[in-house]
Amino acid sequence: MAESGRQRTLQRAWEHWREGSAPEQVRPEILSSWERSAEHLPATVEAAPLADEGETATLFAESPLSAAVNRLEGALRSAAEDGDLVVAVTDPQTRILWTYGGRVMRSAAEQVNFVAGGRWDEGSVGTNALNLALRTDAVSTVFAAEHYAPIVHSWACWAAPVHDPVTGAQLGVLDLSTTWDRSHPIGAATAQALARLLETAIPASSLASTLTLPAHQGLHLRLLGASEVHLDGSRLLLTRRQVEILAILALHPDGLSLGELHAHLYGDERVSTSTLKSEVSHLRSALGGRLASRPYRLDLPVVSDVDAVRAAVRRGDARSAVDAYGGDLVPGTSSPLLTETAEYLAVAVRECLLTDPDPSAVLAYSEVVADTEVLQRALDELGDGRHPARAPLTARLAAVLR
Repeated sequence: MAESGRQRTLQRAWEHWREGSAPEQVRPEILSSWERSAEHLPATVEAAPLADEGETATLFAESPLSAAVNRLEGALRSAAEDGDLVVAVTDPQTRILWTYGGRVMRSAAEQVNFVAGGRWDEGSVGTNALNLALRTDAVSTVFAAEHYAPIVHSWACWAAPVHDPVTGAQLGVLDLSTTWDRSHPIGAATAQALARLLETAIPASSLASTLTLPAHQGLHLRLLGASEVHLDGSRLLLTRRQVEILAILALHPDGLSLGELHAHLYGDERVSTSTLKSEVSHLRSALGGRLASRPYRLDLPVVSDVDAVRAAVRRGDARSAVDAYGGDLVPGTSSPLLTETAEYLAVAVRECLLTDPDPSAVLAYSEVVADTEVLQRALDELGDGRHPARAPLTARLAAVLR
């Protein structure tokens, strides 16, 4: 359906709903939000309520997002100007902490208080992408009359949650908004990519010192870019050698003999098998005995980012491959097997992106790997037309070439 037709259909659906009908054309999450909104608000909302300016400035200064926005402000402003957008970053209560509007949207945003201090929670202005992204903890799109309040029925908005990279806690959302007739299919992906960029730009000093993850039965291995091991939801503190052994065994679920494990781990190094047996014994103890012998194998469910990357590459899914790819496999390893696997994964993800240079995937990839060819390939694919991903891609390419 053309965007103009979709806009008219949603406008009629909203009007019918206001008259008491149950429109079939509306997504369930939007309809549920309309119903919640109607419990608190009339449809005649004229603007978002404004929080105290000084209080908002203080909250932003104290938020980890402040330093991240300052680091990326040039790219965020370029995205707004080049894409005829307004960009906003909020706190976890959907209060806008920072915003910047391009030529078309700046005045429209000010008219409805889509500015610093504007409260865009559902109870204040009704259904909108910012609140839905926080509620669902996922990228959200709200188009035209999917908004509850008519003051933004001419808007299209895409919002993605921003998380603390260590604890996973929601810090707020990043939102991109424009008029519905300027909306683009890449809007949601671009919002998600920019949210990830914000996460990577948060200073290490702002991060919590411990990692909390949802309970996960079995072994959860993060091996790409950094090494973390969780057993049944609890983090294990292991030596790099022990992590290498885990990684090798995870790559061989059917098990390995002592000689095979030794060769994969040490290669030509002159290390005795008794040393390896000692390492395995300490690792078995850390795993609560769930490391079998003859052959050596992990006797419990295993989930790893390596498996996620390999599966995505086999499907040709560049977006998912990049999501799982954090960088080198067990960085600093001298294991022949792990070094070979790391090279395979690096090449496979790169080739996947060269084949399908999805802009949001390329942006996320560029945070891990400085690859001018991949960035240029994505820009070439965009052509000469306006595109909200052009500015951040160009900024990233310039940073790599600098």
